Amino acid sequence: MPELASGALPRKLSQTGAFQNTRGLVPSEALIPYDLIVSFWSDGAAKSRWASLPEEKIKFAPTGEWVFPKGTMFVKHFELATDETHPEIKRRLETRLLVCDATGGVYGVTYKWRANNRDADLLETNLTEDITIKTATGARTQTWYYPSRKECLTCHTANAGYVLGVKTRQLNRDLTFPSGVKDNELRAWNHLGLFATNLNEATLQDLPRLARAEDTTRTLEDRARSYLDANCAHCHRPQGTVAYFDARYDTPLAAQNLINGPVLIDQRLDHPRIIAPNDPWRSILFLRANTTEAFKMPPLARNTVDAAGMQLLRQWIESLPGPPVLPPPEISPRGGKFKQPVTVRLKSEPGAEIRFTLDGTVPTPTDLQYKDPIPLSQPTILRAKAFKPGFTKSITVQEIFLVGE
Repeated sequence: MPELASGALPRKLSQTGAFQNTRGLVPSEALIPYDLIVSFWSDGAAKSRWASLPEEKIKFAPTGEWVFPKGTMFVKHFELATDETHPEIKRRLETRLLVCDATGGVYGVTYKWRANNRDADLLETNLTEDITIKTATGARTQTWYYPSRKECLTCHTANAGYVLGVKTRQLNRDLTFPSGVKDNELRAWNHLGLFATNLNEATLQDLPRLARAEDTTRTLEDRARSYLDANCAHCHRPQGTVAYFDARYDTPLAAQNLINGPVLIDQRLDHPRIIAPNDPWRSILFLRANTTEAFKMPPLARNTVDAAGMQLLRQWIESLPGPPVLPPPEISPRGGKFKQPVTVRLKSEPGAEIRFTLDGTVPTPTDLQYKDPIPLSQPTILRAKAFKPGFTKSITVQEIFLVGE
C-alpha cells in the first residue's frame, strides 16, 4: 500500500499483499490476527481482523488510545449470513484496509468482493447494495452500505486516535491463534515485541477490560457502558461531535454526563435526557440507537437495529432508580392513507387513563378521555398520552390519518 492515499492504490485486493491466497482468504505471514471484546455493530456482519506493523513499536497506554507507527496496516473482512435457517452460510461483502500514513494520519480503502469470491475490487466511492436474506418463511432484503474513503475519516479522526478498537480495554482478552495456542492478546503482542515498553504481564489482570453483553459475571452497568464505548465513543468524547456526553469507558460514569444528561435535540419529547433513569422512552441515546429513521445513531453505514444491544441498554436504563413510567399508548391501526372512514383504537396498561386530541396539540389531563373507538372521516392528526396516579405520564405519540385522500 502507498504511504499516502494520493499514491497509486492497488485496484484489486490480491494486489495489496494482504493475502497469500485471496480466494482462500489466507492472510499474509505479516498479518497478526486479533479480535475485540466488544465489536462495533455492523448490521449483523461477521468480521475478521488482522494487523501488520513495521519495525517501529507501538506506544502502549493502559487507558485511552495507543499510538501506532507509520506503515501500520489493519485489515478488516466482512461477511453476512444470507440464510437464517443456516447461519453458517455467509456471503463475502467487503474487506477494508486502514493504513497509518506518512503524515501521521490514516487513510482507508474498501474492496468489494466479486460474486465468485476470486478477488475484490477497489471502490472509488460509497455504494449501497440490497442483499436477499433467506428466512424460514421466505425472504427479506437487507441494505448494505460500503463506505467511501472520505467517509472512513468521519470516524477515524485524530481526536479518536485514528485507530479504533485496538487498545488495552479491547485486547485484554484471550484469543485462540491459528497455531492453536490460546493466550491473552496483550501478552501475545508483548511476546512479539510490538510495544515500545515491555509490559509487566503479572499485572495484565489489573488493566481495564470491556465487558461483553452476555458476560453476566460483570455488572449490567459495565456491560452497557462497554457497548457505548465500542459503538459511540469514537465520536462522543471531549472535542468530538457536538454533544454533552462522553461515551468512553475510561471516563467514570459520574463524569460521563450520561444519566440525566441534557440533550441538544429533544425529538419533541417532554423532559428528555441522554439517559433518563427507568424511562427508555425519554432516553434520547436509546431512542436514536433503536431506530433506522433519519435521526438514527450512528448515522453512517447502519441500516439495521442491533436487537441484542438495544435489549442490553434498555435493561440498564430500566434498572436505574427512578419513578415508574407509563409506556406510550398504542394506536391501531397505524396512520397512513385511507380511502374510506377509519376507526382507531387506543390501548394502554390497566388503570391508565388515555387522553387524546384530534388537532395535533399535545394532550393534557383535561383533554378528551378515550373510552370508545374513535371514528375518523377526514384528515386528522391524532395524538395520545397516558396518565396514572403514582406514575410519570407517558410521552406523547401521534399518527397522521389521511382519510378520503
